[in-house]
Amino acid sequence: MILCSLIAGDDSPETWPAAAFVLRVRLTTKEIVGLAFAALRALEPEPREMTFEAAHWGEVTGAGVPLPTFLNAMDDARWWASLASRRERKAYCLAAFEAMPPADQSAFLRHVQREGAR
Repeated sequence: MILCSLIAGDDSPETWPAAAFVLRVRLTTKEIVGLAFAALRALEPEPREMTFEAAHWGEVTGAGVPLPTFLNAMDDARWWASLASRRERKAYCLAAFEAMPPADQSAFLRHVQREGAR
């Protein structure tokens, strides 16, 4: 069934749900877990996270755009980051860093390098 789904490829995306059904019927839980683990380990971190989220929640999730600060900007930023996907955290971190004036960029780098040395 996996081979059939690979051969059909993009022409028949409905083969993958059918493959899931066949695997569930024909394989043990231990065998399915092994296949899922191997497949996830074959992916880079970002698509691995997105695949897990899609399988677990039924859709790719994330925190979306950060909301305006309510009381404490750092608390709100930490809360948003705890919900954000890896891709979102990286994108917003880089964009925020690039938007800083050079003096703030230097101070930020000193801060994170000092934290990383601990």
